[in-house]
Amino acid sequence: MSSPATYLPPGFAVPIDLDLSKNEGRSRAEELLDAIDDPRRLVGRYPDISPLRARLAALHGVSEDRVLVTAGGDDALSRCFLARVSEGGEVVSTYPTFEMIPRYSEQRKATLSEVPWWTGPFPVEEVLAAIGEDTDAVFIVSPNNPTGGVATEIDLLKVAGEARLLVLDAAYVEFAESDPTPALLDLDNVVVTRTMSKAYGLAGLRVGYLLGSPELVAAIGAFGNPYPVSALSAALAETRLDRPILELTTFVDEVKRERVVLTGTLTGVGARPLPSQGNFVLAECDEADWVVSASASLGVGLRRFPSRPGLESAVRITVPGDADDFDRLVTTLGSVFDPQAIIFDLDGVIADVSGSQIHAIIETARSFGVEIEPSNIEAAKTDGNSNDDWELTRRLCLERGVEAPIEVVTERFESLYQGSGSGPGLKLAETSLVDAETWQRWAAARPLGVVTGRPRSDAVEFLERFDLTEGLAALVTREDAPLKPDPAPVLKALEMMGVTRAWMLGDTPDDLAAARGAGVVPIGVIAPGDDPSRARERLRPAARILDKTIDLEAMLP
Repeated sequence: MSSPATYLPPGFAVPIDLDLSKNEGRSRAEELLDAIDDPRRLVGRYPDISPLRARLAALHGVSEDRVLVTAGGDDALSRCFLARVSEGGEVVSTYPTFEMIPRYSEQRKATLSEVPWWTGPFPVEEVLAAIGEDTDAVFIVSPNNPTGGVATEIDLLKVAGEARLLVLDAAYVEFAESDPTPALLDLDNVVVTRTMSKAYGLAGLRVGYLLGSPELVAAIGAFGNPYPVSALSAALAETRLDRPILELTTFVDEVKRERVVLTGTLTGVGARPLPSQGNFVLAECDEADWVVSASASLGVGLRRFPSRPGLESAVRITVPGDADDFDRLVTTLGSVFDPQAIIFDLDGVIADVSGSQIHAIIETARSFGVEIEPSNIEAAKTDGNSNDDWELTRRLCLERGVEAPIEVVTERFESLYQGSGSGPGLKLAETSLVDAETWQRWAAARPLGVVTGRPRSDAVEFLERFDLTEGLAALVTREDAPLKPDPAPVLKALEMMGVTRAWMLGDTPDDLAAARGAGVVPIGVIAPGDDPSRARERLRPAARILDKTIDLEAMLP
């Protein structure tokens, strides 16, 4: 048997400022820290967790010898495996369930019998049938993670009647309709693991605990480290428990309210959410990867399980329990699943400018004695703040030691691009990357907008030349708003179209930043002439990267 792999929490390739992938509760960190008289005194001493244990015992109405404080709920589960599952023994659980249960089983080289439980009532008869003479323990997570299903008190008592040891992981029980903990604690072969990471919002402190008979608590407590939590964590947990119970119930009630709304929202956009009694909702989605990546592109982190059989199309969403965060979540999901409009950058996305604007930059710089390669222009656009070709040309010259006045740069550039008495302009070399028929088909489904750094006259001339003005609901140019990466032009386009949810296609980091800043899903496009590998690297913040604009066709809902 191979050694168990190191657990690595899932991460994101883009900045996330609303992480709903880990089921953390809402923190009250500042209030708790302010309530600690002198936190510095706690740093230099080994912790005394007896006050916390006493506080937890009082919370559940049990004696202190029936409480074991642990480093989060994970530590409590790990100690149960170490204390009660023999190496090479047998364990029963359900599938899918909390991912650490199969990991701890693997670490003990135990045989894990997994009873399928996706939705509906807890499969009590199937679990009972899986229990054999050599079964060391049964592990049940209720509400289950990741599905949100619950086992009833009667179900759990039946399992306890047949199991050598029943371990109930009740990390999310505060969000459930009922709590079976009091009834189970009357049994000598049951332990209940709890956490302060979820309902109490203390995930960063890593405080959990285990409840059971004094004999079980003593036996399980022998496994693990002598100081499971820090002195500061213990003090902050005590402080949190001493806060008014209304704080907890208000938060839990808000989560329950949002959970109902979220379930309806997901159903409304075509996802298939499972009933949940946790602080999360698991939903099957036709394109789970898109849902997670598109939400992440707007700073909202959701959870996928691509390597767990049966969960490949599932997305788990933590219910934030905060009105503003929940509104943002719902808006994000609406944008991801059902955009009201599509916005396009012009150059490199609709217009192939590899033989026009790129050439104009190169030739303008050459007129000042500066040699520039297309790769230099691509690199500058990667660095950002490069949405003005005149200023970009001036900056490239300056970086090579030549100071060129912007007025002269603009004049020479425009002479090449627009044409003069000596010949036609480079703009005539431009072609459209979207044909008129496709454009009209897209416009028939939803409003289309264009946000560009071009002057209005140039933008209109191009769009008219290729029959792309019909069906265009918004055109925002350099005269109308600050240039990208400022989100203002994207916001103006949304206002002009009378929508709030949209996707935007762009070929530069400036485009993506402007879209994200406006709450619009950014989609990257590799512009003609760009190096594909370098383009994919600079467009990493995008929800998806298209090889060409026309590939949008396959994505549209």
